[in-house]
Order: sequence, then C-alpha cells, then structure tokens
Amino acid sequence: MRIIIINGSPRKSGVTASILHNMEQELKARGAEVEFYDLSDQNISQCQGCCACYKKGFCHIKDDAEKISERIRKADGLILGSPTYASNVSGYMKKMIDRGHFVIEQLLTGKYCVTVATGENYGSKETSMILNNLVLYSGGRLTSKFVINVPFNSLRDLSVGLKAADKLYDSIRKKRRYPLQAISHKIIFSFGIRPFVLKKGDLYKGVRDRWNENNIFVS
Repeated sequence: MRIIIINGSPRKSGVTASILHNMEQELKARGAEVEFYDLSDQNISQCQGCCACYKKGFCHIKDDAEKISERIRKADGLILGSPTYASNVSGYMKKMIDRGHFVIEQLLTGKYCVTVATGENYGSKETSMILNNLVLYSGGRLTSKFVINVPFNSLRDLSVGLKAADKLYDSIRKKRRYPLQAISHKIIFSFGIRPFVLKKGDLYKGVRDRWNENNIFVS
C-alpha cells in the first residue's frame, strides 16, 4: 500500500506539517509505504495555460510537478494538506493543483483521499471545500476531511488526524465503496468533463490516452 502526503505549507514545522507528519507516522506504523512531499522544497513552475499537456499527455515543463503527479498516479492513497491564505489554499498548493493533471485527466480515479485544511480565522472552510472538490472532481474517494482552526503555531493535540489516517488505511485495505460520491462524480464526469474533452478531438488526445490507461469510458 503506497500513500502520498503533500504539505502545501511553506512551514515545515507548523500546524499543517505537524498534523501531516503525525498521520505519516500512524500509517507507517500500520505497514503502509508513505512518501511525504513538502511543496516548498519542490521545483514547480507556474502553469502557462498552453494546454499542451492535454494533447501530449505530459507537460513540456520538466520539473517536480510531473514527478509528483506520476507518484500520485501509482499510489493507492493521497493526503492533501494546506493552510488557509486569503480564504484559499496556499500558493504552493495552487501551483501543484494547476500543474498536477488532476481534474481533466482524472488522476485520482480509484484512489482514497484525505484533505486537511488549517487556519486561524475565517476562510479555512473554503480551503477545505477547494481540496474536497479537487478530490471528487478528479475521481477520488474522499474518506475523511477535516478543518483545524487554532491560533498561529499553537497546536498541542498531535492526535488530530489519527482517526482519519486509520480510516484511510482501512478503506484502502477493504476497498470500501462510497456510493454517494460515485454518483456525484458520475454526473460531473458524464455531463461536464467527458463531453467537453470529446468535443476537443485530437487536441485532447493525451487526456483520452490517460483515461484508457485508467479504464475510464471514453467513446
């Protein structure tokens, strides 16, 4: 079992990172193989909006975004954590979302996911919603989602997230189904994403190739 954890905070010992590392240790203790990525350490350029990846299946920018996206594609589970900046995810997380081949390519098909949003004031619920929608729109199965609002750098209860880590592990092991999420995703994909991609023809050939790799219905 392979699980990817992505820390979208620029701070490696802050609230977000502490929660994620605690989840990492719990998952490792249960036997999972875990890869932890601090996005602040990664070389990830801004998306240029050229849409070349939709035709080719990969981005022409050769940096760590492609590497992490490929590791996610081969994983069983994903944990996304971000602090709240201006009622949104961090800039680091936003760059990864823009470059990560998530929604159109359906990167998270069949993968089990957890989202973690942290904050001190208003806006953390919006951050959580952004991460949750990313998972659901990308074909993932959201096993847990939680928001932590605490004063800056003052988290004391490091047990936060352990239940979510255990539930993620058990969901992967037991291949749990989330029927309501599946129905919601089917509507989004069938009436929004799929017809849009098919209408683009060869301009989105790379997307259709990705779908075929993941056994997603194309034609």
